[in-house]
Amino acid sequence: MYTLYFAPTANGHKILIMLEALGVPYRIRRINLAQGEQHQPDFARLTIHRKIPLLVDHDQALILPESGAILQYLAEKHLRFLPCVGPERYAVLHWLAWQISSLGPMAGQNYHFIHQEAEGNEYARSRYQEQTVHLFSTVEKALAGRDFIARMYSIADMAIYPWLRIHAQLQVDIQTLPNVAGYLKRMAAREEVLTAYAKGARSTSTLPG
Repeated sequence: MYTLYFAPTANGHKILIMLEALGVPYRIRRINLAQGEQHQPDFARLTIHRKIPLLVDHDQALILPESGAILQYLAEKHLRFLPCVGPERYAVLHWLAWQISSLGPMAGQNYHFIHQEAEGNEYARSRYQEQTVHLFSTVEKALAGRDFIARMYSIADMAIYPWLRIHAQLQVDIQTLPNVAGYLKRMAAREEVLTAYAKGARSTSTLPG
């Protein structure tokens, strides 16, 4: 049994998609970031990072933060969506690391300067916008001739898709990126993705106060 401490962000949805794909029992505890619930004692005592997502594996008495670590842990525990050995394994880990180190940080900053600090930050807006467009273009090239980012469906797709999905909020025009557009349609049609976003939308906070 798992408990996922969750907020409806790109990083939060990664783990919901994985849990749904695995078909394992879990419960959601939503953290309201706007109200600062990540700083409440009940949550802060679980992780010094005070960030979501956070996974509790009750069977192993394990508390695990950081979305990339959670995806890899679940994949290795259940032996799914990450090859055990060989070049295919490292292709998946390459793209997982790329999302964590490049796409997430750049797109996250782009979102911040578009929606939260738009005034007086023209250089930052321009820089992060250009970087985000470049990273989307990288995915466009990687998807040429394949359905999924590492050829097989994997935790790399679960990590990357939620960030690509918010392209409109990031002001990235995917009409010029047909491979990305097709990928988004394929991913959006998957049962675990549909269910994950539906559950994420209706989850409610269970933290006191």
